[in-house]
Amino acid sequence: MAQTLSLSQSQRLQMMLAPQLRQSLEMLQLPILELRTLIQQEMEQNPTIEEAPNQKDTIEIEPGNGEVNEKEAQEEMDFEKEFEALAKLDDEWRDYFFQDQQMSYTSAEDEEKRQYMLESIPQQQSLQEHLMEQLSLTGLSDADLQIGELIIGSIDDDGHLTSTLEELSENTGADLEHLEDILSAVQEFHPSGVGARNLSECLIIQLDRLGHADSLAAEIIRDHIDLLGTRKYAEIAKAIKVPIEEVQEAAKIVSTLDPKPGRLYSDEATTYILPEIVVQKVDGKYLVILNDDQLPHVRISNHYRRLMRDPDTKPEVRQYVQERIRAGAFLIKSIHQRQRTIERIAVEIVSAQQDFLEHGLSKLKPMTMASIAETVGVHETTVSRAVFGK
Repeated sequence: MAQTLSLSQSQRLQMMLAPQLRQSLEMLQLPILELRTLIQQEMEQNPTIEEAPNQKDTIEIEPGNGEVNEKEAQEEMDFEKEFEALAKLDDEWRDYFFQDQQMSYTSAEDEEKRQYMLESIPQQQSLQEHLMEQLSLTGLSDADLQIGELIIGSIDDDGHLTSTLEELSENTGADLEHLEDILSAVQEFHPSGVGARNLSECLIIQLDRLGHADSLAAEIIRDHIDLLGTRKYAEIAKAIKVPIEEVQEAAKIVSTLDPKPGRLYSDEATTYILPEIVVQKVDGKYLVILNDDQLPHVRISNHYRRLMRDPDTKPEVRQYVQERIRAGAFLIKSIHQRQRTIERIAVEIVSAQQDFLEHGLSKLKPMTMASIAETVGVHETTVSRAVFGK
């Protein structure tokens, strides 16, 4: 048969992540310092938004007889209507994409597409997630898996165990020997040295993995790690009665080990974290206070409001200003939505953890993102992004 070329048209329905929605989700996920940088960048790129001055300076009194010109008042009302119309589409975006709990889906395929949309922004795997994956493959019983989860939850970003076995025993009711066995299982996970209770144990685990558990380097770490840290090789050689050259060779081996194995799963650059929420006890009650002092308080510039009212403004300029105002309005709404979401999640956490706040770690209650999401009325992935890196 002869081959021919032809053109054809087809229609298909595809769910895509709009740029504005992507920006909103990214803002929810960003820590407060990075969000501040993003807002400052938006202010540089969008001339219609500006940082609001202090509240005491926001009221401007102009000289005059106090009477309002009817024409100016009508123009101001017309602009406000136009501004509301520009922002209405943004409201519809938020209503459609963020009110997940009120949406109804007619098929499993729709639900799958929705889930794909919500998870389409990738997140770097954390150390805890990496360890949980390995825990699920150990074949431990359900009870031991819960203990393993608690141990992993007590490992910080450097890979070190921050709780003592005594504290874990009080929380789980398991005896110390059994906890020691499960901790040993976790310490077999990747990265090597994870789950150690101190620096010496972290380095010994790594030496053991390399087959040097009985080496001179291991002996030095166990008995003389303080001298090793200050490079007092002569004192170490004298204490263990070996030539100083052997101590230096052992120190070279130790220098290849990683004292903070968990850093493999953290950002390369140091991330400075400011609290998003401050909890204070006032008159016997815990109050959740949103910490937004570090964020610029932005608004739509009055200059561009007057420009929109000016009948001499060229159509192309008016169109540009409308587009920039719409982008600025969406930015402001996204900031407010982010702050409200974080505050609502924090209120729910504090409400559920009253005993922990009063009595300490032994009264800490297990919580899941799914339970918080159900109470707050958002999707589980929204909770995940809201607490990420904060």
